Amino acid sequence: MAGRVDGARAGRETTGGGRAWTAELLEHLRPAGRDIGRVAAWLAGTLQASVSLQDRDGALLAGTRTRLDGALAEEVAAGRIASAACEVGGRHLRLVRVDRPHPEPPAVLAVTRSVPFDRTSSDIVTHTAQVLELLLAAHASATAGQRLRRAAADLRLAILQLLMVEDTVSARRVAAGLWPGLLDTDTAHVYVIETGPDQRDRLAEECQEATGEQALVVRCPAVDGHVIVLTPREAAGAALPPLVGRRPRTYLGGSARQSLARTATAYGQAVSALAVARFRPGRAAVYAERTHPERLMDPAVLRGWTAGLLRPLDPLPHHVRAELLATTRLGLEFTAVSAAKILGVSRNTVRARMDRVETLLHTDFADLTVRAAVHLALNSRAGHEGLSADSGRPARAGLTELLAGPALRAWAHDLLGRLDEDGRDLRRTLRTWIAAGAHAERAARTLGVHAQTVREHIRGAEPVLERRLLAGGSDLYEVVLAHLAAGELDPPPVGG
Repeated sequence: MAGRVDGARAGRETTGGGRAWTAELLEHLRPAGRDIGRVAAWLAGTLQASVSLQDRDGALLAGTRTRLDGALAEEVAAGRIASAACEVGGRHLRLVRVDRPHPEPPAVLAVTRSVPFDRTSSDIVTHTAQVLELLLAAHASATAGQRLRRAAADLRLAILQLLMVEDTVSARRVAAGLWPGLLDTDTAHVYVIETGPDQRDRLAEECQEATGEQALVVRCPAVDGHVIVLTPREAAGAALPPLVGRRPRTYLGGSARQSLARTATAYGQAVSALAVARFRPGRAAVYAERTHPERLMDPAVLRGWTAGLLRPLDPLPHHVRAELLATTRLGLEFTAVSAAKILGVSRNTVRARMDRVETLLHTDFADLTVRAAVHLALNSRAGHEGLSADSGRPARAGLTELLAGPALRAWAHDLLGRLDEDGRDLRRTLRTWIAAGAHAERAARTLGVHAQTVREHIRGAEPVLERRLLAGGSDLYEVVLAHLAAGELDPPPVGG
């Protein structure tokens, strides 16, 4: 009699309102409710039963674990029978096979309760198994899609890393398979877009949509909130400012057009422009083509000096030399940690490569003037790749002669002269800070002030010179070269 009462109660719950249970079950197919665990819990509550979804090996996929007859469960899972029902120890058990996407083996839905299964409860179990099959297929499809998107993102990052080390041939080869024609160009712009880390994935997707797959969109491996976009075509780059304008607290920095071999230089320019974009009404800025010191130098002398400085690396195999030079360029432009993330190697690898270059060049990168000089040589080499160092006038010049041109001296005096109007003697602080290797504490001891005062003076010099100094990189090296050209710092013993 007790069994009939329980059965009647279950019947009222499942058949009330006609076939109301069908509507409840279909709710689990909505995007917000696609969870096999919730389906198993619904089935257990609807039938007042214990529900278990297990794979062929007995691993629990959803519900609560149920001890099954191994032989019977194997028959159902193998497909020799679609379903089975039995009574064990006063408990009624129903088993239904649940197919899963290939190559996963089928699972078994086991429902156990104290009262027999009537037609309605049997229908509920059968339809629930079908819903579970749909959810498992959708989950597998979503998982495969996620894996594909991750693989594509990894490939984009690999292409960018190859471009960063000037391996354009390999980069084109990798890109050709998935994005034909993307790198069929010699030049490109690089943009860096900044947003909140939690918004970056969506931003990257919007960038891909806005550029119509005509750009290389990469989630920056060094900064969580940055998306890097390399655009060989102008139209793709033009689609980015409107995208940024629609998103609050999002900023865009762009480079000048550079050769693909100078992607690392373009990236540095974009990061520099990004700092300016934070103060622009449109939150976007493109790297200003201001006068750079190397453009005021005698090209033949610059090429000859560069060739002389880097000559100790010439005996190395080409790929080793290219790897060392590209890593050193990035290591001088950014921190070793950031350079390692950009290149996809460990920071110890970056430091080891830079240490090797230091040894070969007989230099010390702890000296900021040395870093500026080597940075100048590396950028000069990248900008004149393929040109003979001996073309034009044979040049066996040292850095002093290279910096002695009247145009360069006039530029240096004009740049540093902007600091003279500030009563805090920013010029003296900046010169001392550079000589101290950009260490505020050492500069403070020399000047007899607090280290925080030194930092405030350097920050004060940044808007006057229109260059980032505390962040290091190209902007700082230009200011160091200005001091060397103006004779306010002793030239380092590099390059002859």
